[in-house]
Amino acid sequence: MNKYSTLFPAVVLLSACGANIDDLVAYTEKVKQTTAVTIDAYPEFKKLDPVSYEATNLRSPFKRSLNTETVEKVVSSPKCNQPNLGRKKQALESYGIDAMQMSGVFTTNGKRFALISANDGSLHKASIGTYIGLFHGRIVSITNSEIQIKEMLPDGGGCWKEKIATMSMSTVIGDDNNV
Repeated sequence: MNKYSTLFPAVVLLSACGANIDDLVAYTEKVKQTTAVTIDAYPEFKKLDPVSYEATNLRSPFKRSLNTETVEKVVSSPKCNQPNLGRKKQALESYGIDAMQMSGVFTTNGKRFALISANDGSLHKASIGTYIGLFHGRIVSITNSEIQIKEMLPDGGGCWKEKIATMSMSTVIGDDNNV
């Protein structure tokens, strides 16, 4: 019984389909005749002379240079303040002061340390004398609520001027108030 119950409706539905599609063929022929196909001609291109590459003996800009360290050259005057440009940079010198926040203070064996969080989520331990910031800053004092940083800013004439910046517990990363 199940075989015939599904077979009978299928036969009835298929018998309704006929092969009479003359009206559809006539309509498609009419559309083909009334629709004009126009294709624009391609524009004429000018022939350009080839340019020869003459920089084959120069260093490739896509390869790292042999001298990976860049050294800042400053014309120094004996009467000017100068930062130590030859020393190795510390971790906190890769962040601007406005990209850091004082997170806490602790003392171990009589030495005071500050906890500084950077905008990338990293936490750093710093003490007096630690270099910090992008302008050759150095921590000069740490209290329970703030850090004082002595920065060296170039004056444009080959000399460097000192500036005191303060980073406090109340400042938020991205604030310019602590700079």
